Amino acid sequence: MPAVSPPLLPIATCWWCLVILLLPAQAFPQLSLDGSPLNHLLLDPRSGQLYVGAVNHLHHLSSDLQVLSSSQTGPKLDSPECLPPIVSKDCPSARLTPNTNKILLLEEGVAGGRRLIVCGTLFQGICDKRSLGNVSEILYQTSNPVDTQYVAANDPRVSTVGVVLNQNGVGLMLVGRGYTSKGPSDIPPITTRRLASSSSPARQAFSQDEELGKLVVGSYSEYNNYFISAFSHSDHVYFLFSRRDVWHRKEYRTYVSRLCAGDRSFYSYVEVPLECSGGYNLAQGATLAEHQGQPALFVAMAAGQASTPSATDRSALCVYGISELDEALQRAQELCYTEGGRGGDGKEEAYIEYEVSSKCLRLPKDSLKEYPCGGEHTPSPIASAVALSANPSLTRDVQLTAVTTVTEAGHTIALLGDKKGWLHKVFLQPNRTGMLYQSVLVDQNSPVNADLLLDQSKQNVYVLTYSKVSMVPVSECELQTDCQSCLSVRDPYCGWCVLEGRCLRRQDCHLESQANHWLWSYQPASQCVTVQSLKPANQSREEQTPVGGTIEYHKPGRHVSVRFVHLIILWCILSTDHMSLRVSVMFRDVTISTSNITFYDCKAVGRLNSTSPCMACVGSVWPCNWCALDELCTHNSNCPKEHIISNSLVQLQAPQGPDSCPSVWALQSSPLVPVGFLSPLALMGRNLDMFQVNLCVCILTSVCVSSTVQLYDCAVGQSDCSQCRAVSSEYGCVWCGGESPGCVYNLSCTSPPGPVQTCPAPQITQIQPVSGPVEGGVLVTIHGSNLGMHYQDIQGGVTVAGVSCQPQPQGYIISTRLHLWGSGTEGPVIVTVGDSEPGQSLQTFTYQDPQLSSIIPDKGPVSGGTTLTIHGTQLLTGQRKDLTAYVGQQPCHMLVSGTHLLCRTSPSNQTGEVSVSVLFGKAERIVPGKRFCYMEDPVITDAFPKQERCSVVSPTEMTCVTPGVTSHSKVMGVGFELDNVKVAFKSVTGKPFSYFPNPVLYALNRDAPETPYRFKPGGVIAVEGKDLTRAMTRGEVVARLGDQRCEVKTLDSTHLYCEPPETQPESLGDNQLPSLRVIMGKLDVDLGLVQYDADGLPPVPLAAQVGLAVGAAVVVLVVLVIILMYRRKSKQALRDYKKVLVQLETLEINVGDQCRKEFTDLMTEMMDLSSDVGGPGIPLLDYKTYAERVFFPGQRGAPLSQNLDLPESRRQTVEQGLGQLNNLLNNRLFLIRFIHTLEAQQNFSQRDRGHVASLLTMALHDKLEYFTDVMKTLLGDLTQQYVAKNPKLMLRRTETVVEKMLTNWMSICLYSFLKVCLSVAGEPLYMLYRAIKYQVDKGPVDAVTGKAKRTLNDSHLLREDIDYCSITLTVLVKNGVEVQPCPVKVLDTDTITQVKDKILDQIYKGAPFSQRPAADSLDLEWRSGQAGHLTLSDDDVTAIVQGRWKKLNTLQHYKVTHTHTHTLNNTLHVDVVSETPMLEGEEEEGLRLWHLVKSSEDPEIPKHRKSSMRERERAKAIPEIYLTRLLSMKGTLQKFVDDVFVAILSTKRPPPIAVRFFFDFLDDMAEKHGIDDPETVHIWKTNSLPLRFWVNILKNPQFVFDVQVTDSVDAVLSVIAQTFIDSCTTSEHKVGRDSPVNKLLYAREIPRYKQLVERYYSDIHSAASGCYQEMNSTLTELSGVSGDLNFLVALHELYKYINKYYDQIIMSLEEDAAGQKMQLAYRLQQVAALVENKVTDL
Repeated sequence: MPAVSPPLLPIATCWWCLVILLLPAQAFPQLSLDGSPLNHLLLDPRSGQLYVGAVNHLHHLSSDLQVLSSSQTGPKLDSPECLPPIVSKDCPSARLTPNTNKILLLEEGVAGGRRLIVCGTLFQGICDKRSLGNVSEILYQTSNPVDTQYVAANDPRVSTVGVVLNQNGVGLMLVGRGYTSKGPSDIPPITTRRLASSSSPARQAFSQDEELGKLVVGSYSEYNNYFISAFSHSDHVYFLFSRRDVWHRKEYRTYVSRLCAGDRSFYSYVEVPLECSGGYNLAQGATLAEHQGQPALFVAMAAGQASTPSATDRSALCVYGISELDEALQRAQELCYTEGGRGGDGKEEAYIEYEVSSKCLRLPKDSLKEYPCGGEHTPSPIASAVALSANPSLTRDVQLTAVTTVTEAGHTIALLGDKKGWLHKVFLQPNRTGMLYQSVLVDQNSPVNADLLLDQSKQNVYVLTYSKVSMVPVSECELQTDCQSCLSVRDPYCGWCVLEGRCLRRQDCHLESQANHWLWSYQPASQCVTVQSLKPANQSREEQTPVGGTIEYHKPGRHVSVRFVHLIILWCILSTDHMSLRVSVMFRDVTISTSNITFYDCKAVGRLNSTSPCMACVGSVWPCNWCALDELCTHNSNCPKEHIISNSLVQLQAPQGPDSCPSVWALQSSPLVPVGFLSPLALMGRNLDMFQVNLCVCILTSVCVSSTVQLYDCAVGQSDCSQCRAVSSEYGCVWCGGESPGCVYNLSCTSPPGPVQTCPAPQITQIQPVSGPVEGGVLVTIHGSNLGMHYQDIQGGVTVAGVSCQPQPQGYIISTRLHLWGSGTEGPVIVTVGDSEPGQSLQTFTYQDPQLSSIIPDKGPVSGGTTLTIHGTQLLTGQRKDLTAYVGQQPCHMLVSGTHLLCRTSPSNQTGEVSVSVLFGKAERIVPGKRFCYMEDPVITDAFPKQERCSVVSPTEMTCVTPGVTSHSKVMGVGFELDNVKVAFKSVTGKPFSYFPNPVLYALNRDAPETPYRFKPGGVIAVEGKDLTRAMTRGEVVARLGDQRCEVKTLDSTHLYCEPPETQPESLGDNQLPSLRVIMGKLDVDLGLVQYDADGLPPVPLAAQVGLAVGAAVVVLVVLVIILMYRRKSKQALRDYKKVLVQLETLEINVGDQCRKEFTDLMTEMMDLSSDVGGPGIPLLDYKTYAERVFFPGQRGAPLSQNLDLPESRRQTVEQGLGQLNNLLNNRLFLIRFIHTLEAQQNFSQRDRGHVASLLTMALHDKLEYFTDVMKTLLGDLTQQYVAKNPKLMLRRTETVVEKMLTNWMSICLYSFLKVCLSVAGEPLYMLYRAIKYQVDKGPVDAVTGKAKRTLNDSHLLREDIDYCSITLTVLVKNGVEVQPCPVKVLDTDTITQVKDKILDQIYKGAPFSQRPAADSLDLEWRSGQAGHLTLSDDDVTAIVQGRWKKLNTLQHYKVTHTHTHTLNNTLHVDVVSETPMLEGEEEEGLRLWHLVKSSEDPEIPKHRKSSMRERERAKAIPEIYLTRLLSMKGTLQKFVDDVFVAILSTKRPPPIAVRFFFDFLDDMAEKHGIDDPETVHIWKTNSLPLRFWVNILKNPQFVFDVQVTDSVDAVLSVIAQTFIDSCTTSEHKVGRDSPVNKLLYAREIPRYKQLVERYYSDIHSAASGCYQEMNSTLTELSGVSGDLNFLVALHELYKYINKYYDQIIMSLEEDAAGQKMQLAYRLQQVAALVENKVTDL
């Protein structure tokens, strides 16, 4: 240890009697603020003042947490669905909405002006500027914000961050915000906002215009970034956020994005995912700081729940170097610029994110160097596929929510906040591993906000929790007062400054640079300077001796010996024999180290034990000796006189130790000494030979022996003779008679007559009780004197009322009290003691016979607690403690006794009737004829309303009125108490009882309350108010008008309607007019006087009365006639219906055999088809063709197949305009306004509506979530319209744009259901189509009219008997050189074109129809023999002409048979006959074509044929003639029809998600509009799914499959589709003679199909809801299949409608206030200027 000057001086101070209070460490400052939860905390670095953003409040605090100013920012009238300014009538959803602070930043003005930027959730997240000196002073606020000024998220749950920049003197703010589902949906995740306004209206403060950059995103909902932090570093701006990895792992990850601070176009945007080992993937808080002199990003990460954005409690601190981060970002940029995003191994390491039309390129290698911030030609936005990884520095089991860091003496210390309100201090090693060294509880169970800020001195950290701001010191070195405590805290801030004697930070210790002068607390090897030893360690206070010692410092084993000067001792009076004083090693006035030295006082040792001072002296721990003759304890080794006894610790000669001390150890005589007499005592002792006498005689006033001597006085406690004589004989006490008798010592009784041998007679002073039952058994207590010396003295000598009574030994007190049991009648109590005279009491004891008569009540719960009243006579028998009551075997606890008894029943373990008994002592009385019934405890099953004394209505019901409470009271709970049964209200209803403020009722005449309210009889009185139904129902409200009731008809939150009597009631007060009083519970409100209007109706004349009576009679008669006719018709219809059913059944039996035969043929034919199922056998259309046919049915050249036909000079401009139109369509307000405007135009036809809906579907196909949301909004508007009219008609037809949108939406969503689940729906549908085609082709089909013999449609039935036969042709198919034979079955009545079609069907069986040649492009050549051949045609010179009719050529015409061979050759010849049936009236050179039957008869028909015409017409009117054919066809196809219906309506598999989603939506709409009719909802579902999709597919299989549907097949499909529609209706399916044949065919099957539909709907309804998230995922996947659709063509087609109705659309947008704010009309004018150079007002 180095020498110091002046030399170290140890000082010992006086021992003062002090009391030291060990107080806890001083609590850090805390401040509770309004507006919880507190959202943001901002520190002004210049002033050190704080700003706190909260809910509805803004606070300005000093650095020591004193409130300087405050401002209230909410709540205000707002709705996230409406645009500001908010007007109630324009925004029905507007409510008082709290304002949650989202952004709190500091703007450093260019001219030195500094302002506070505040943004909240109100009014779509607008911002304002406030004064830093007074936050209530608003410096800038827009009164009419436009859509470009919406900055923050309008949802408190959605994150928003910001950072302020100053670029070339221009103040900018970069804002990152998440996606909100309500309000403007086109705000990008990251935008640049200008902070200063300009002269241009479009460049207001906080606006985002075209000059400022933004992050362009393809799908806002998909890229819902949750922003954590934003900060600037060097020349870049960084954003930290988490979101789902859309392109790769589909999991939620944390990302850091970066862009150049001066990049206003966001060309430099690049992001990289962060990875923290251990599954910590969601950032919760972050800060930018330095570690080891290098900038680093400190992130508090949490482990997310599986594939969700929700964080678990498992969390960690991860550190990422900024240099490493920049390197990862630059690598992603470089790879995307120059390597197409591929790394050295060819794997994708960088890609284009956010669904924008850009891609990674292969630019020159120096592109990144040349364009570090990107350019127009560089790809963006770039994302890295390779994550930046880090290992956790610290892990916790409680979720970390905040982080900040501070550097102390080159060391990094992290301060972490968690969600339970703790602040953790972590020491970070150079390798980034952390060690937790202290945790501080800031606010119990209140999460720490992410804004952790250090004050200007870096010595305190401001912690923001739910409702408090706390200033927590980063270290508390000054609280450690000594070296040991300083080093034990292990705080890296602290160390012991040796020569200053304080616990200080290193920079505060002046000599810290010198070795061993500052001992670091966090270093384990540090050790305090200590005094290792002192010599001597103990010293007598009466001597002075030099003291020496040894000191150890810094490291163990290093010692220094020192010598102290003589100690100066100052004494104070002590209560002990020693004192320990501190010896200090000091440098100047600083104590370096201390130790203790003990001073002892031998004299005090002797004084502390006055009875044996010698033993105490020589037996003490100090080296004290005893001088026996001097009676002195001393530290010296000799005495003034001789006879010294040495201490056992001192090595001297004997005598030594306590055994050598003189002492008296026993008493030889009796220890009893009477008071007032001299009594000799004989003692025994040892070591007494040193004294000159042999016996020590002591007086009792001075204690000198260790034995006990007892002094006693006979007069004390013995008040009578019996007590005196009862004293033990060894004491010698006698009862001395005479004038003053008493108990004295025997030697003291000298006056005559001397000691008395016989005591006087007993005296009785009191008996308790004075009554008892005749049976006895009551315990009687007798008080008196001379009641004997022993229990045996009075045994058998006590009588009560003449009856002997046995005393109780346990209650006997000598001479004064005895207990006894007895029985008798009435008389005194007599006690006889031995031969003495008996003693008699003055009180009389009476024997009584108590009787019980009744009990009230006679029943109660088994839990007990019932207060039972017992009536009877002489109930006051005995004492109260002698009375016990029982209900059955259970005690009934006595409460009161008197004229009647009260007791409270105990619980019972069973129900039933039991007797009630009372014990009077041991005498039992039972209530005669009355039994008490234990009943089950009452159970409260419901409490309504949520409500002093209850009244019982019935055994199962009671009513209770709630007690009134004051407005400032806090109700802790409400419950019910039924005897011992206590039931909490919450246990009954499941939720606590709530008190609400009283409802407010306004006077009837609010403007003139004194004026009576005028009422016209027949109406109702409307009362206005507020919160009328908050805690009240209509049945609880009573309204009285005068002395009569005003019946309450309707009650809602703001109105009460009551119907008063027809005549004006009488008044109850002094006023002549009645007043209206409304009573709600205990609230009685007088609403004013009511006056009835006196104008009455004029009397009806007699003539008019007679006329009315006659008219009524006529009406009744007509109604009766109508009812009779209706009943007759109904019975007739029922008979016809039964008759038709019988006929149908008969016909089915007749055609059964034929059906089975044809079905067998059909199944044989379908075997080949079945083998193709699941493979190429089913020609399913690709999605583009499917969409084209569904969206634009029957249209050629649909937009999906077109290209944008534009001149190259205009293409770029037009495409730019169409891109802006696409952005407009993504604005919900514009799109809905656009559709409503088009539908309002009269010349906007139904075809236009469907066309526009399909174009919108194409344009928005890549955003199906948005498309679905808009469709739901439009359907909500449509529902509102139909609810006001007839809700059952909704969706019945496609009359609006949204109905066609719904058709397209269903088709999109169910395509995958058809494609993936071919075995479910696709295969049965295709098999049905093939079966129909096969059956139709087996019979003749008229090529001109399309009528067929085999059909289900009676209007397409060929009603003629056509002679035909089936022939098999051998067809040689020539394809180039190769010739292949192929047998084909045809009919001889087939036209040549029909033959070609059947040949092609056979050759290209299973192939798509579009891939086979057309029939009219081929020639059919007939060969007979080797040389004969003929080209066959429908029309040639051999065709038969009859008058104006020309018949098409058939095989029968050419006489073709089975053996003939035909060749099918490719040719360019186009036949005359088209492939579709010819229309009636088609003419060729004045001739009309016909095939099997002529389409209409010639008017000039010979007379002999007219009769046959009439017969034919009659035949057509008789269904039985042709119904057989229809039944045959139906029976053949029945299995295939059943398979299709079962596949569509199957409940064995989950229904498509789109169906469940839309059916849930319809149920919600019905509930919202109060539609509880299940039939209406059933109709809606039928109109939306079966009618809108499945019927369309059933009628048009060419929409799904690449097939040709002829008119004959289409006719059959129409009947099946109509059957499906009938099966989905809820109305009863009735048929009769006049019913269409199509309905008659499936009359028996439709009820079965109805059951399938009902079960299908029911299963969907009962399935678990909540499929919205799954639906959104499905829509996102479906949006990705839109790549083949040419949406630019769709946009161009849509613009044609915009151009057609341009003025109306512009006017509509300008009339809308929200549209004005969003400048929608202006933006549409921009589109028009670009697309067609339209001159606008731009």
